[in-house]
Amino acid sequence: MLSSSWHCRARSCYGRWGDREGFACKKPFGPGRGKHYRRKPRGLFPVQLVFVLDTCRRPLAPVRPAEARILLSAGKAAVLRRFPFTIILKEEKPDEPVNTVIVKIDPGSKTTGLALVDLEGKVLFCAELQHRGLAIKARMEARRVVRRSRRNRKTRYRKPRFLNRRRSVGWLPPSTRHPILTIMTWVNRFRKLCNVVGISVERVKFDMQAMMNPETSGIEYQQGTLAGYTVREYLLEKWNRTCGYCGAKDVPLQVEHILAKHNHGTDRVSNLTLACEPCNRKKDKILVEVFLKDKPAVLKRILAQAQQPLRDAAAVNATRNALFAVLVATGLPVETGTGAQTKFNRVRLGYPKVHWIDAACVGDSGGVVILNPETKPLLIKATGHGNRQMCGTDRFGFPKQHRTRQSSHFGFHTGDIVMAVVPKGKFIGTHVARVSTRASGNFKLAGIGDVNHRYCAAVHRQDGYAYDQTTG
Repeated sequence: MLSSSWHCRARSCYGRWGDREGFACKKPFGPGRGKHYRRKPRGLFPVQLVFVLDTCRRPLAPVRPAEARILLSAGKAAVLRRFPFTIILKEEKPDEPVNTVIVKIDPGSKTTGLALVDLEGKVLFCAELQHRGLAIKARMEARRVVRRSRRNRKTRYRKPRFLNRRRSVGWLPPSTRHPILTIMTWVNRFRKLCNVVGISVERVKFDMQAMMNPETSGIEYQQGTLAGYTVREYLLEKWNRTCGYCGAKDVPLQVEHILAKHNHGTDRVSNLTLACEPCNRKKDKILVEVFLKDKPAVLKRILAQAQQPLRDAAAVNATRNALFAVLVATGLPVETGTGAQTKFNRVRLGYPKVHWIDAACVGDSGGVVILNPETKPLLIKATGHGNRQMCGTDRFGFPKQHRTRQSSHFGFHTGDIVMAVVPKGKFIGTHVARVSTRASGNFKLAGIGDVNHRYCAAVHRQDGYAYDQTTG
């Protein structure tokens, strides 16, 4: 059981009680008397655990950062990876106990929540993975413009080839397939760092067909305790969790019919919006055109947004089956859950809405989750492995700059995370940032400026991702 007792931190005082009522310091006199603090429950400190491998790279039970520092200071271990922080022991421990964990995934079109949870429901590690699907789409559109302009120049005739290609079954656009590939990359990494025995993924976020026809029968998550959660969660994301009429935030929102039922309005999601209680009462049965006659801009926005589909939800729906198929191909048991079930578990447990907390609450196993909401997740941003285009172009398709074929200089590669100890100058101090190498030796550190390569030391070699754990 988690300890939640009270105790006094004063010297020579060892008083401990199960509750706060009647607490008195056992120290009769002297400095420190009466300084009582609540002890933090064990296992709920807002820190990430450190992964441990033995000398044969077999995963062991994760440890706290303090234990990892002791092993590193004693020379019994060395740092293997900085993100996520992993140490490797200098001895073999085949009989060491190993925690069994479940990788829990809350997929999204822009950000995916990741959490490692043991069989007791305790969150051992959490992260948020930011995808680059929009950047991929923008680059492909720019490449298409250049290709079409090249075809129309007075050069050798290039026959169009867009009509003689056949797409495979289950084909997805590169920008949509990218989240699946990045999620699988991190699932495979976690399997190397800890003993993964299962995967839990949110497979269905919204069933749009069922919401368009509320009388559809046989939909499990529209029955019982989860009734209404799916439509409401859809509207919260579609209307950015604000009142559609006055734009109020952080207030209780109610589901509002744009065309009231009294005026023969339907329950279709295209006729639903969110409104605060004062706006909902004030509008009542009034036609929205009459209610907002003094606010034409708001009326135009509501009518347009009501008919606008949720693009992010459509992207998740398009990839859910493909993601489930690749997860099943790992050979591990895969548990699935709905978005309504995830929200039901999170609300019942009283946790805030964060991507990694949603991941921990996915599926039936998310009904019992032990975590500290103040934990700072590892923020992972997909950056890619570089650009093969030798000549950049401006927005009109004209050449802008030429690149060199070499991206590695002085032992550093563009995308490496380095520690720069600058002894003098404008950027004096110690900085840790992502580096962009140059042949001149003056590297560019993200968010800092130009630093000479002599002051840099590699912290984490580039792997296609940028990391941050200072915020969360």
